[in-house]
Amino acid sequence: MHDQLIIFDTTLRDGEQSPGAAMTKDEKMRIARQLERLGVDVIEAGFAAASPGDAEAIRSIAGIIKNSTVCSLARANERDVRAAGEAIKPAASGRIHTFIATSPIHMEKKLRMQPDQVVEAAVKAVKLALEYTDNVEFSAEDAVRSEMDFLCRVFEAVIKAGAKTLNVPDTVGYSIPALWGERIRQLIERVPNSDQVIWSTHCHNDLGMAVANSLAAVMNGARQVECTINGLGERAGNASLEEVVMAVKTRRDVFTCDSRIDTSQIVPASRLVSQITGYPVQPNKAIVGANAFSHESGIHQDGVLKHRETYEIMRAEDVGWSHNKLTLGKLSGRNAFRTRLHELGIVMESEEALNSAFARFKELADKKREIFDEDLHALVAVDGGLDTCDRFKLVSLKVCSETGETPHAHIVLSDGGNELRADEFGGGPVDASFRAIEKMVGSGSTLLLYSVNNITTGTDAQGEVTVRLSRNGRIVNGQGADTDIVIASAKAYLNALNKLFGAEERAHPQV
Repeated sequence: MHDQLIIFDTTLRDGEQSPGAAMTKDEKMRIARQLERLGVDVIEAGFAAASPGDAEAIRSIAGIIKNSTVCSLARANERDVRAAGEAIKPAASGRIHTFIATSPIHMEKKLRMQPDQVVEAAVKAVKLALEYTDNVEFSAEDAVRSEMDFLCRVFEAVIKAGAKTLNVPDTVGYSIPALWGERIRQLIERVPNSDQVIWSTHCHNDLGMAVANSLAAVMNGARQVECTINGLGERAGNASLEEVVMAVKTRRDVFTCDSRIDTSQIVPASRLVSQITGYPVQPNKAIVGANAFSHESGIHQDGVLKHRETYEIMRAEDVGWSHNKLTLGKLSGRNAFRTRLHELGIVMESEEALNSAFARFKELADKKREIFDEDLHALVAVDGGLDTCDRFKLVSLKVCSETGETPHAHIVLSDGGNELRADEFGGGPVDASFRAIEKMVGSGSTLLLYSVNNITTGTDAQGEVTVRLSRNGRIVNGQGADTDIVIASAKAYLNALNKLFGAEERAHPQV
């Protein structure tokens, strides 16, 4: 018999803290539906006290998710806990995740609190959270640098107060597997009534060991892992959900637990999060990278052809690589299109939005011989299918690039319904296009990143462009997709500008 390993996904909260990765409510809801389809046990949907928009997104997710627990983060104070409690009210199963720092450096420099005050605040927050739900999680922030005796004291107090899950975070990614596993083991042994709660771990990847540390915790008694799709998160990111899940599943000889994750949904989840946030997955990324199941060496190829398990410890189809082709074409009808959207967890807000997306699908089908699910996600997520309120829209673009001549772009934009036109030269057609846009908009922003990836294979594949802009300390990502890479680039730049000129991004949870 195997214990259940609870998978706590924080892509929508901690993952969103990556620079420029802030998501709209609709984008969060699409990811939440995919996480539910994936079989995630707990979805940390956000930090309700950060902003009214974050609280509303959590409420909306809580109202649609039925098979996963919906969680909101809250600092250990009354305002945060009550905001979280109100946000998760619509949930079929809701959780409040409250935290406070316990390391000497955090207590002294950040909180400016004495240890007794920290224990008191933790207990008070847990008791307050119990007014809203009996599913309360407590985290000792920066547990990796906390004194063991004090950690035991805090955890004992919150167990008595009624916390059901205790999370031990490596907030700064400082630990190594042997030491982290030993810390988890000691806590479980030393804290009274430790058998009455589920022990959890939340590891950051600053030293590249988030997954290894998480698995070390599991081997020493932790039965919840907090992780994100693609390892998304601030700084170097978090433990990758896909790596944790597949390590436990593949090494059943080592782990005495298993998750309820539908692993065939891992690749679709990875692609969706990548497209919405604009953070591409590197080709050599474990499990979900394009090369994860590729074999270049002749010896390897020969071995795999003779017997797959000579060099493959997992099957590509088990993690979703065989389920990415969309069986639709230019002759497909609107009902088939709607059905496939539903299967992918994409819900259009109105018939008008569906008709607009279907029209764009037909245009794409005329350009491409084969359509894939990734194309459809990009069509909706990147091409503005869910948001018709953008200030800037591309009306037309004409570029000229030839050997020996300076590239030139002519662009027509719609700015709130008013057409603007500009011509500019540049170092290339993309540079000329960006210069023409800036000539009209005058955003004063700095281009931090320009990235191009093909969504699928083939020379007719859509190019997916990510543009990262910065202005006055605010960073946003913009995405654009098209079979014409210059058009995709212009769309991405405008998408970023719409975010830059739109509502402010959510606040950092610890500010």
